[in-house]
Amino acid sequence: MNGGSKFYITSAIDYANGPPHLGHALEKLGADAMARYHRLAGRSVHFVIGMDEHGLNVLQYARTHGVEPQEWVDSIAEQFRATWRRLGLSNDDFIRTTEPRHARAVQAIIERMNAAGDLYRGVYAGYYCVGCESYKGADELVPASAQTAGTAGGGEGGPSAESSRPGGGEGSAGGAAGGAAAARGGAPAGGRTVEHLVCPLHPTRTLLWVEEENWFFRLSRFQEPLRKLIAETDFVQPEPRRNELLRVIEGGLEDLSVSRARLPWGIRWPGDPDQTVYVWIDALTNYLTAAGFPEPGYERYWPADVHVIGKDITRFHCIYWPAMLMSAGLELPRRVWAHGFLTFEGRRFSKSAGVWVELSDAIDRHGPDALRYYLLREVPWNGDGDFSLARFDERYTADLANDLGNLVNRTLSMVERYRGGTVPRGARTSLDDQTAAIVARYREAMDASLLHVGAATALELAARANAFVVERAPWQQAREGRDAELDATLASLCRVLATLSTLLEPFLPFTMASLAGRLGLERVPMLDELPGLDLAGRTVTRGEVLFPKEER
Repeated sequence: MNGGSKFYITSAIDYANGPPHLGHALEKLGADAMARYHRLAGRSVHFVIGMDEHGLNVLQYARTHGVEPQEWVDSIAEQFRATWRRLGLSNDDFIRTTEPRHARAVQAIIERMNAAGDLYRGVYAGYYCVGCESYKGADELVPASAQTAGTAGGGEGGPSAESSRPGGGEGSAGGAAGGAAAARGGAPAGGRTVEHLVCPLHPTRTLLWVEEENWFFRLSRFQEPLRKLIAETDFVQPEPRRNELLRVIEGGLEDLSVSRARLPWGIRWPGDPDQTVYVWIDALTNYLTAAGFPEPGYERYWPADVHVIGKDITRFHCIYWPAMLMSAGLELPRRVWAHGFLTFEGRRFSKSAGVWVELSDAIDRHGPDALRYYLLREVPWNGDGDFSLARFDERYTADLANDLGNLVNRTLSMVERYRGGTVPRGARTSLDDQTAAIVARYREAMDASLLHVGAATALELAARANAFVVERAPWQQAREGRDAELDATLASLCRVLATLSTLLEPFLPFTMASLAGRLGLERVPMLDELPGLDLAGRTVTRGEVLFPKEER
């Protein structure tokens, strides 16, 4: 994903139905690490996150709490902002779908699609899950007696991508091939209760059979261009997601219902005030809004280099969204990265069943940087992962307190003790050569968006430097007066610390900024600055232990 100096990265926007949880955090931290890495690589990064604030569920939550919907979404948005500030997110924009700039963008893309002849009025008839706020295909439902619990990571607002996405909420992204299935919007007027089927995500909630006149998008017209896009390019990553989408397309794409009748909380359909824009058209367009569309100059950022999303919403981002852009005559995003789900100690998150940890408690346990590192090191960025409090404690102690923290403390202590706090000028050592090789492997992993591999590779350097200390025994070099060897040892170790401040900045931004300052640097070095970095003559400060050991 190198492609030039510009790098526009987005995460899915979060549905305003409650406070942020670990699932939201996993996605945002992963996208933030990617953005930070590309800044360190010298690219001009535009990193966007935000809130999906329309739809019936939002309206109902607001009414339940006795407030207007705008007041409700304002309060939820501030909770998200405060949490992301605490976790050190480096986003350049925080887009909200209730903003006037976004309504202009939505209306502009609809007008383009209409001018292309790809919109028409029709009648939708099908199943509707009140819990998901989604239309459902028959293949998404189960017999009422089955009472299926749903997909891993979802339900009850659990940490899957399901409530961290444009148009999220608690629905799945499955459904009939294309069609209006899984399309969250407002509850249709009327509707007949269905007794023999249920939505597996909400087996106790009402399922309706509804008929409603809406606007439709000629999705079927784009079946072959979409097949080629997914089959013949690397548009969808990681690879398993591509095969899933090809099966959907090969099953045939139906035209998509893209408006809802009489929904009071949403963006009005251009020229048809009785219709509200279907929330996926609304929400997906945020990526264009944040680039400045439809105003002149939006091409400065667009097309996006990567959309970071959960694997349950690939249909929307990899079928509906590119088809919309094709219809509107706009460039497609270069890539969609679909991360996996998160479980809690081997079980699906469920607040009512006690399988849960509050995000604020997880942050408090070892601090924001430790949580960032643990999630991005422990959870494969190209697959599913598990959150375990015991494993979190183990990673904190082994990786951060022991390997990294001890290396920093012992290195800076020796520079203070043996060289009065000034980094000596010393010859290169074998550690410098090993550092260069590790940096190359780190960059390869991060360029491939394998964040967990990048974090592990960086910690390899810390482990190698600790072994180097034992091998070189600088205390013995000092005792025996081997000054040149001691200078080389200390200089190499300080260069490793500077390198680690760069490699680990995407994962530990607060701590690595502190480490750079302790080395006498004004900032964390850029990746291309590492080979020629000269710390000789700089004054170091040991400071407090970076990661204090904790007893639990």
